[in-house]
Amino acid sequence: QVHVVESGGGLVQPGGSLRLSCAASGIAFSIYAMGWYRQAPGKQRELVAAFTSAGPIHYADPVKGRFTISEDNAKNTVYLQMNSLKPEDTAVYYCNAHRTIPTMLDVWGQGTQVTVSS
Repeated sequence: QVHVVESGGGLVQPGGSLRLSCAASGIAFSIYAMGWYRQAPGKQRELVAAFTSAGPIHYADPVKGRFTISEDNAKNTVYLQMNSLKPEDTAVYYCNAHRTIPTMLDVWGQGTQVTVSS
């Protein structure tokens, strides 16, 4: 079975930091692209950062320079380090595993809440 589980969300003050973790099972990072998405109330889900075996391949403009996506193969875990957090970063953050080979497949986590507020 393939699944991902997010953790690390919480309440943080503006300017603070959080590190989100995505524990992946049954997923080979060599053929999956890993991504962090977020969805704020009333807004569409958006891609925040993406990572492949070649390294980071995408950061959304609003988080560029503040967020870092990384993988730890030994722990089968993907991380999202979030620094200099802003209130507009408040959202539910989702981990996603995506592949096109051998077949198209998306695996989603349950999400973890991040709230940035004074």
